Amino acid sequence: MKPRTRARGIALQVLYEVDLANHPAAEALRLRLEETPLPDELLEFTRRIVFGVISLAHELDSLIAKYAPEWPLDQIAAIDRNIMRMAFWEFAVHRETPVKVAINEAVELAKQYGSDSAPRFVNGVLGSLTEHQDEIRQRVAALEEKK
Repeated sequence: MKPRTRARGIALQVLYEVDLANHPAAEALRLRLEETPLPDELLEFTRRIVFGVISLAHELDSLIAKYAPEWPLDQIAAIDRNIMRMAFWEFAVHRETPVKVAINEAVELAKQYGSDSAPRFVNGVLGSLTEHQDEIRQRVAALEEKK
């Protein structure tokens, strides 16, 4: 497994735990890193994903709901929802990961952690979001300015 893919996997595990069990993110991350230590640069990447997604989870969810209305968020599996939040955060907020890379990584995580239909589902939802990238980035920027 590629190093950044492994880092994303750890971030996903933390986000899933926080989403379902409402555990403190810092503690969940610490425990995951005890199990699977990462080099400093990957540790920082993982932290940015976890805390970036958590700080904007509501906004990311509302944007996913707006631009992919055929998939109601309350009907999306928690693992798939967190995979999409991560990819969306990477290409719409963080902007250091090219869109295609973020989607490919999300599909790989869906293959590893999701159901049999998850990879196709995640790819479809994220693909529909990319059609609105510029508008989404503007909206996210406006939301961040308000914080």
